[in-house]
Amino acid sequence: MAGGLLLSAAAAALLTAALPAQGPATGFEDPPPDKIVIKVATVNGSGCPQGTAAVAVSADNTAFTVTYSDYLAQAGGNSAPTDSRKNCQLSLLVHVPQGFTYAIASADYRGFASLQPGAKGTQRASYYFQGSPNTEYRSHPFTGPIDDNWQATDETDWAQLVYAPCGVQRNFNINTELRVSAGTTAPDDVSFMTMDSTDGDISTVYHLAWKECPEE
Repeated sequence: MAGGLLLSAAAAALLTAALPAQGPATGFEDPPPDKIVIKVATVNGSGCPQGTAAVAVSADNTAFTVTYSDYLAQAGGNSAPTDSRKNCQLSLLVHVPQGFTYAIASADYRGFASLQPGAKGTQRASYYFQGSPNTEYRSHPFTGPIDDNWQATDETDWAQLVYAPCGVQRNFNINTELRVSAGTTAPDDVSFMTMDSTDGDISTVYHLAWKECPEE
């Protein structure tokens, strides 16, 4: 099943950090009792061919997960020039329980990197709500030699969270990207980064913050 995500532009004011996501601070509303429902509006990109991305919502409504099974960028060896950059744009339609709205507090990305000495890789993401003029970008660079799992986290300061407008349906869009450059490595050496795994899918988790909408 294809997957896509919905977020607000201000929710995209994410600070880059390689730290685990933090829970909601005191004073923020608890998640609504009803489940949120996330439907995929569109999923496009070389990193998420049809049928290779899926979306699931946590039981407590505090996070949703996008799972990829064919997301790999590589350079060197017999790699084609187009193999060095892969992306996936997800557009999600989020149904929120009546009387609540949400913001994206943080996003966790995971994968595997095999970068030769002198090679470089980048994981990048941008976030915006449908109709918003603002797009926020966050990048995480990696430099070889690396042959290990990687993790990157984009976080938003609680005071800077931007919530989806109450009473209005807005698709949330996330565009993720992997780039790999062979750099100074030998021509036959292959370097790559994935947002997937041979022994199981790697999940990208987006953590939600909730608040009640004002009564009309």
